[in-house]
Amino acid sequence: MQHLRQLLEIQNSELAKLLKYSLHGLEAALTQARTASPTDPGAKICDQILQELHQILQPTSLAPTNHRQELKLNHLRTAFDSDPELSLYLGNSSLQSQTDSNLWNEVQRKLLRVPEDTAILWRNRALELAQAAGAIENQTHVHPLPFIRDELIYPGLSGTIQAPGLCLSRQALLDAEIFSTRASEDLNLLAGFLLLWIKLIEIDPDLHHTLKSVFSFDVMALHSQPEQKTQYIDAFINRFWRVQKADENADPLLTLRAWIDIDEAIHSLVFIPPAERYSWWGKLQQESRRILKKVADRAISFDNNVRIRQLSGLYADICHLTKDDLQLDCGGTPGEVLTCIRVYSQINQEELPGRVLFRSLR
Repeated sequence: MQHLRQLLEIQNSELAKLLKYSLHGLEAALTQARTASPTDPGAKICDQILQELHQILQPTSLAPTNHRQELKLNHLRTAFDSDPELSLYLGNSSLQSQTDSNLWNEVQRKLLRVPEDTAILWRNRALELAQAAGAIENQTHVHPLPFIRDELIYPGLSGTIQAPGLCLSRQALLDAEIFSTRASEDLNLLAGFLLLWIKLIEIDPDLHHTLKSVFSFDVMALHSQPEQKTQYIDAFINRFWRVQKADENADPLLTLRAWIDIDEAIHSLVFIPPAERYSWWGKLQQESRRILKKVADRAISFDNNVRIRQLSGLYADICHLTKDDLQLDCGGTPGEVLTCIRVYSQINQEELPGRVLFRSLR
């Protein structure tokens, strides 16, 4: 481990680059295999290896302050950090990246959490600042993330700045063992969410989770707490297999309950403050809720009394429908729900409370 890190830290070394790319490839391959084979006898050791890889691929220290002045995108950093509208959605934390490539990606990832119109304006501004530094927009230099469709999330850069972008890739999902041509479109959507969430957790250090079955008392950082990351992913995998089993049994109520649980897992992946509802992140998570409604409608068609409610608005108005809620002192409007982690539901004579993240009145 020591010698691996020493080689990785050598500047302008082709060997260091080769090692870094190889380790990232190994990490991605093991993560995908671990997801596809959750009951493999080597799963626990694999988790430990993934934690070691994650640690060794992280930078050991921040660059000195004067290095920031050398960045070609330093004007982008300054403008982004000083925008008061962005701080409403992203909080007051400043950009942390120490290279132009990382800075481009950090900015673009944060824009996925703000309202779409604000994101569009800032993407255009970021590209203009990058072009002023000699960079060129490159929509083909992108890292593929598995999902049920192809979609450019944000472009990369070439020219004076080499930075990869991100895209959703159906082919990357088709290549995963968890994908099945025999499964329903809804199940493959869940497989896409599972693989995409795992990839995004690795990419974005700002992600947290609120999954009650893993930790019920607080919003937990994933980047700095590898054990929370492992437990969250394991819980997501287990809920995926439960949905698959319920679907095979063709029991509409069993399927509905399993979908409520996995929808909770999907919406438990959050930022602080949480992503805005009409952001890229917010719209992506809503795709799960649309399928959940379809599953509920199917249960109703079998003469069941089913009601599903996504909770929003003033927390005081909906708190009687929830349990074990979590509060934050940032984001949104004081006293309002920030995000609905678990929907409120009534299934025949049973009432199942929802769960939300809300903004405190302080």
